[in-house]
Order: sequence, then structure tokens, then C-alpha cells
Amino acid sequence: MSDASLNTASTAQPGEAGFGDFFALLKPRVMTLVVFTALVGLLAAPVAVHPVVGLAAILFIAVGGGAAGALNMWWESDIDAMMKRTRNRPIPTGKVSRDEAFAFGMTLAVMSVVMLWLATNLLAAAILAFTIFFYVVIYTIGLKRWTPQNIVIGGAAGAFPPMIGWAAATGSVSIEAVLMFALIFMWTPPHFWALALFMRGDYDSAGVPMLTVTHGRRATRVHILVYTVLLAALAIGAAFTGIGGPVYLATALVLNALFLRDALAIWRRDEAMAEADNYRIEKRAFRLSLWYLFAHFSAILAEAALRGLGLGAWG
Repeated sequence: MSDASLNTASTAQPGEAGFGDFFALLKPRVMTLVVFTALVGLLAAPVAVHPVVGLAAILFIAVGGGAAGALNMWWESDIDAMMKRTRNRPIPTGKVSRDEAFAFGMTLAVMSVVMLWLATNLLAAAILAFTIFFYVVIYTIGLKRWTPQNIVIGGAAGAFPPMIGWAAATGSVSIEAVLMFALIFMWTPPHFWALALFMRGDYDSAGVPMLTVTHGRRATRVHILVYTVLLAALAIGAAFTGIGGPVYLATALVLNALFLRDALAIWRRDEAMAEADNYRIEKRAFRLSLWYLFAHFSAILAEAALRGLGLGAWG
């Protein structure tokens, strides 16, 4: 972190933060994924949901996800200040104090859980409450700085939104909701490990025990391939369940073939090869992974729409 940034952080006065600074605490890019996957879980459920109830459910799930992001930034402000990717967040720059971020996050967390309960049902609210607790306490505070499996563990928190959406619609959790959870859970490690391969300097300086730091690049490349193979089996197999169908199967076959291609290429490369082309393959895999989840959940949504029109999954 630069001297100027440190000076800003130390001299900023309370009350200087604007709306945009507090909005940034919610991790809006992450919230986009939360909202979309929760919406798919809600709409893929085999029951009709009143539009007002559905809108309220998605809003409160989004607020809960944002609350978890704010509390994550509150706890990690020290390492955020050390990492190039995060040093311009509101707390390291001094625009928002840690106390303000904590109060903001806790207020939103409680409000989101209570309002989701009132708008839908207790099960959906309970899963949302557990998700926030898991992400903030178990992952961020408890395990992230202590185990190289932090991304695997943290992936569970990011995988709950479609399950919450499904529970908000049905009042229950079924195998379809578990499959959507598993899809995100298995996608998370290869997605972030691909990023870590070409951003390792950030994690080194912050002392975060990413797999690249604790076990080395070779082990990380092996882990990416193993998780991608398991992910492909899960994603393609889901085509033959209640959330799948021919549209989903076609999407899964194409996306998983591409992801496996990149994972295999990453596994075959050593650091000299990666440095020679500035981690071209690793960056390509990371970009593909950004589209991977969106495409799969879009296909699940398309299958739900076809079923709604009376066009069964497999005709």
C-alpha cells in the first residue's frame, strides 16, 4: 500500500463516506451472482410464486449477501490494504471506518433475515442466516487465514443462494436445490485457483494461505484439473435430473469441454511456460469460468421456462 493511501486511511474523518462507498461494501459484483442464482432457484422450483413475494425474496437475499460482504470487508481490512486487487476498497482508503462497516453489515444482516422470514418462510430465512454466519464467522474469521482449503470452504457460502431461492418458493429443500448448491460449490475452487496462479503476489504479501502459497504452483495445477473433472461429471449428470433437459445438456457439454481443455492445459504447463506467455492459459480459464456459471444457470432457467410452457424436459 502506498504512503499516500496510508495517509488517507489515517486522516479520513467519520462522515466523509458517500452512498457509493457503502454500496461498494456490499461487493456488488459478487451480489450480482447471488441475485442471479437465487432467482434461478426461485423460478426453477416446481411451484408458482406471486411476483411480489418473489421480488421481495430476491431483494432480501441480495441484502443478506451484501451484509456478508460488508462484514467480510470489516474483518479483512488489514489484508485488503496489502493487496493490489483490494487496496482501493472503502475501509483501506479511509472512506468508511471499520466500526461503520460493522454496524452497516450487522444491520443489513438482521434486517434481511427477518424480512425474508416475513415475506416467505422460516426455512428460507434460516438458510440465509446460516449462510451469513458461515461466510463471516466460519470462513472469514475462523478458517480463511489458517488453511489452504479456504476457497473450498468459502465456496459453500457462495453456493447457498439458489437453495435459499428454492426454499423461499417451496418451503423445503430437495435434490434439485442440492444439485444447484453443488454446482457452485465445485466450480469455486478451480475458478479462484486459476486466478491465484497469476495473482499469487497479492496473497503472498497478505499472508493468506492460498494453495499456491502453501503447496506451490504444481500442486495447484493438479487440484484445478481434479476439481474440474469432478465438476464436469456433476454438471453433465445434472442434465438428467429435474432441473435439466436438452438445452441444459447442450450447454453443459460445450462449457465443460472448454473448461476441461483449459484445466488440462494448465496441468501440463510449468511456471516457465506460463511466465513466457504471461499466464495466457490461466487467464483464459479464469475468464471462461466467469461465463461458465452464468451459462449453466441460464440453461436451468430456460428449462424451467420450457416446463412452464408444457414442454417437458425431454419432450
